Amino acid sequence: MSFKELMKVLGLGAVAFVLGVEWLNWLTRRLRDSRGPLKEVLFFPSPQVCVEHLFTRHTHFPCACPLPHGVETSFSRLLRHLLSARLSLDLCVFSFSHMELSRAILLLHKRGVVVRVVTDRDYMTITGSQIGALRKAGICVRHEMSKAVHMHHKFALVDGRKLITGSLNWTLTAVQSNKENIMVTEEPELVRPYQQEFQKLWEANDPANHKPQTTNGQQNR
Repeated sequence: MSFKELMKVLGLGAVAFVLGVEWLNWLTRRLRDSRGPLKEVLFFPSPQVCVEHLFTRHTHFPCACPLPHGVETSFSRLLRHLLSARLSLDLCVFSFSHMELSRAILLLHKRGVVVRVVTDRDYMTITGSQIGALRKAGICVRHEMSKAVHMHHKFALVDGRKLITGSLNWTLTAVQSNKENIMVTEEPELVRPYQQEFQKLWEANDPANHKPQTTNGQQNR
């Protein structure tokens, strides 16, 4: 076989491979669509396993950490759902100190995903909070402006169509030690109210709408 013929065969093989991947993706979407919108429930605590492959999929070297590898857990499923974001991630969370969840959010931001965070004014400054790291990276964070209530929600919206919600705080204790739950769904009738709630909180806690107080209690003008 001549070099020209070999290159032609290799070219056809590459085209066939790409078409095969596209066909598999199409088939996967069709099968999922035939089952209706995504509905998944995750329970915690979650066992400790290696999740490095979720962050560095293209590495050619296996992770050398001592944790179990290739094991799917509730936490790895949560990370997969978060990292599936391509356009936007709206996060409304009471307490956020989990390092791997913070890493996932920072990675999405680095990829160009628009990330917005609403959190609690008191818990955003506790020891170990990752909110400062998110702000330092340039992610827009707003906190509950009222001192009378806590922003106690725990939900995320992926690309405006996937809802992740439940009792889980984004802390190591909650993930590894607590009895917690998360529901993941793309059911529009469930996603829509959370979209509305996030937007309401985002606008209500815009610092531009809250003028600072002077020492005598009057607003600066």
